[in-house]
Amino acid sequence: MQQNNIKIVEKQFPNEIFIPEIVKMMNEGHTITLRLRGVSMRPFLEDNRDKALMEKAHDIKVGDPVLAEIAPRHFVLHRIVKIDGENVTLRGDGNLGYEYCKIEDVKGSVIGFYRKGRNKMDLTAGRKWKTYSWCWMHLSPIRRYLLGIYRRIWIPLFGAI
Repeated sequence: MQQNNIKIVEKQFPNEIFIPEIVKMMNEGHTITLRLRGVSMRPFLEDNRDKALMEKAHDIKVGDPVLAEIAPRHFVLHRIVKIDGENVTLRGDGNLGYEYCKIEDVKGSVIGFYRKGRNKMDLTAGRKWKTYSWCWMHLSPIRRYLLGIYRRIWIPLFGAI
């Protein structure tokens, strides 16, 4: 059996060009697997390591990780911390500050995450993710210190979780 020598080329595009195409595909009914970029969802989701499986946003609620456009062509994948009428407050798990958008600016809902190179997905509707989410959201007063320990001590000694 002959094997073809296939050369795999990885290309990166700026988010302001790439993400609108992702949103367009989700609006057409496709699910999208997207490699995560950035550290705003630390400590459990890491830059260029983990992937998110997303679909068009529907029935969003507090605690959901979503893809949202917080400014024209500026997208974030963060957790919803508050919904007040049409206004949505977002925060990345690794962030101390908040971002804001309207409900119509929430473009995608995360179905699950592929973490640490695993082939098995952690579903956002699963017990593991819901427990983690509830705990992390309620650690708000001491999050700053936990994130500081993670960044300054844990990562240099042991690497990312």
